[in-house]
Amino acid sequence: MIVIVCPGQGSQTPGFLSPWLDVPGYREHLDELGAAAGLDLVAHGTTSDADTIRDTAVAQPLIVAAGILTLRALLADGRVDRIGGIAGHSVGEITAAAGAGVLTETDAMAFVRQRGLAMAAAAAETSTGMSAVVGADEQELLARLDSLGLQPANFNGGGQIVVAGAPDALAALAAEPPAKARVIPLQVAGAFHTRYMTPAVATLTEVASRLDAHDPTTTLWTNRDGSVVTSGREFVDLLVGQVSSPVRWDLDMEAFANAGVTGIIEVAPAGALTGLAKRGLRGVPAVAVKTPDDLEAAFALFDGDA
Repeated sequence: MIVIVCPGQGSQTPGFLSPWLDVPGYREHLDELGAAAGLDLVAHGTTSDADTIRDTAVAQPLIVAAGILTLRALLADGRVDRIGGIAGHSVGEITAAAGAGVLTETDAMAFVRQRGLAMAAAAAETSTGMSAVVGADEQELLARLDSLGLQPANFNGGGQIVVAGAPDALAALAAEPPAKARVIPLQVAGAFHTRYMTPAVATLTEVASRLDAHDPTTTLWTNRDGSVVTSGREFVDLLVGQVSSPVRWDLDMEAFANAGVTGIIEVAPAGALTGLAKRGLRGVPAVAVKTPDDLEAAFALFDGDA
């Protein structure tokens, strides 16, 4: 059973879409996705610098568009009927929604543009940040976070939990981390997936009410708790709530294992989720499709699962 996974914010690098635009038809497709988001995604994917594509309002549409481009190639020639399911991490859930037919590509791009703008606006209200904590005992870490007024934002599995909150509290955690833990500051605009994003939820609730949601055409797992969602409208509602609640990627990987996953394929900008799979799904083959050159390995994974 092959599971497609769609990455979240932070995997993008300057020029990462350039190889894709050498493939006939892909520049035009990216132009269409950019028009739906109201952004020049061709420029952002090829010539924009690191600071520009780190901006939440740009990064999120760019990441979803990259995933949609990858899915077009990956699921062509009947392979769409051979996947066992799809899931996304954070903003990657919007990519997954498009891949599972819950949202049209146009609606997915319009929604992610509003998500990026709303989250950027919420982040600008209060100075906050995020840090990855690796190797901590979970209960010890959660107690420490509570004492500092911090929140867990991403449970990524494999001993990694991303935490978020006020900069001075993050600095205090780094100065006195839990036993055997490393605290790694992340270059992000704010405390995503925490209470600080509540203003964005209000905005996106109204945006989501206008979306035409369809029930998924393949198995679709949610970041809320790793469960399978069969209602398109419910999944869209979860996309809204996810903005201010933790990403439970650890539970998603547990669900993949319980479902009998035999291979993981990560769409562009790939690398982060296949890295987590090496620790959370030991022994399961994983392919990161960063450029069109990686598609051959992904196709081979499909053929091996036949």
